[in-house]
Amino acid sequence: MTKLEREKHVLSLLEHDREIARDSFRVAGIDEAGRGPLIGPVVAACVIMPLNAVPILWVDDSKKLSEKRREMVYEEIVSSAVAVGVGSASREEIDAINILEATKLAMKRAAEQVEADLFLIDAVRDVGLKGMELPIVHGDAISYSIAAASIVAKVTRDRQMAEMDKIYPGYGLSKNKGYGTKEHIEALKSLGPCEEHRRTFIGHFVNL
Repeated sequence: MTKLEREKHVLSLLEHDREIARDSFRVAGIDEAGRGPLIGPVVAACVIMPLNAVPILWVDDSKKLSEKRREMVYEEIVSSAVAVGVGSASREEIDAINILEATKLAMKRAAEQVEADLFLIDAVRDVGLKGMELPIVHGDAISYSIAAASIVAKVTRDRQMAEMDKIYPGYGLSKNKGYGTKEHIEALKSLGPCEEHRRTFIGHFVNL
């Protein structure tokens, strides 16, 4: 993507949110990271971005950015955002109530730190927030606010995985971020699960 194409893309994300905010709504974006991994918490972020300011050029779906780029944009988002909330649901909560309900719980905890009239949420419905909810399928590729939240959630969780790798070495968590890569699965079979592995996710690979 050229710089001009990148500028057009981020402006389209921003214009999406500006249209919604015309009714004087205070708009927040919500997204999560970590629904699919075999280990650790699911993390959600709730972000209110200034919609009348010059947009941050690389705000986009976090999956489209390199790790280095995400780290750089994360710092820009945090320094320029009107408000940022981060919430999580633990491995124990994921196993107890399932990953979808744990994702909603993490989103709710993130949103409780932010005052907004309307929450734009990446795909998830009926979170139970104190404000209007608008779920948007593939929202991180459509909404500036959701895209910003996707980056905050992803960087936060990736940093947690790097710290967890120090506590539970051998699974390659700094590299695979907890996803079920060949390396991770082989380590899981040889080392067995650590206390942070999601029991409801790993039954296909090890006997519990």
